[in-house]
Amino acid sequence: MGSGAARGFAIAAGRSTGSAPRASKARPRNTAARPGTRTLLTRSHPYPGRLIAVEGIDGSGKSTQLLLLERWLGAQGYRVHFTEWNSSPLVRRSMRRGKKKDLLTPSTFCLLHAVDFADRLTYQIVPPLKAGMIVLADRYVYTAFARDVARGVDPGWVRDVYSFAPRPDLTLYFRVPIETSLDRLLTGRTKLKYHEAGMDLGLANDPVESFRVFQSRVLDIYDEVTREFDLPVIDATKDIPTQQQEVREVVQAMLADYEGPRGENHGTLR
Repeated sequence: MGSGAARGFAIAAGRSTGSAPRASKARPRNTAARPGTRTLLTRSHPYPGRLIAVEGIDGSGKSTQLLLLERWLGAQGYRVHFTEWNSSPLVRRSMRRGKKKDLLTPSTFCLLHAVDFADRLTYQIVPPLKAGMIVLADRYVYTAFARDVARGVDPGWVRDVYSFAPRPDLTLYFRVPIETSLDRLLTGRTKLKYHEAGMDLGLANDPVESFRVFQSRVLDIYDEVTREFDLPVIDATKDIPTQQQEVREVVQAMLADYEGPRGENHGTLR
């Protein structure tokens, strides 16, 4: 992890309480940042590139839409770089081992994802932005604001931990009902993933019912976060081409004053 992001992460984590607060199994109430929380999400980043993120619960179809957008931008000659949540090699092994042995508390989950984000911010997000490229992020810190708080972690503490994160130029929230997301996930595989369904929280013995309870919490918090940060909402129940057309229109408008590099797209790492 680079010194800048590492310094910001360490300061943020230390500023919160000095140690991770005990997570609660009760349904989270106030998910907004507490007064006095310092964050970079309230102002534009200083880089010449553009940062576009997508958010949504599992099964919302956001990843499909981002892939289509990546291909379309590349066809237009834009230089694009893709990054996704929980993909840093720095924490991948620890995360995999912790999940397999069910060793991760909600607060540990939060911190590991924050390390992943800080590492990717340093090496996969900021450098392309400095080079004037378009960075596409499959999930951003709003995922932590929703998931970690749904797991019972203190919302103010989560905001402090991620206070070093720059604000994207555009974050699209793909909203979909729980039952629709469930149908999509179970159509493509035989069972739900353990943590995706919130089984580690002991919400229900049945994975499908646990998914409904946990992801409903996540969905409620996403709705609050969307209002707080004024994120554009895409109706993810529409067909894929219709959604993609809406995405392209919003992105085109955001790129109206963008003068970044064009030409052969060497920036897309896929």
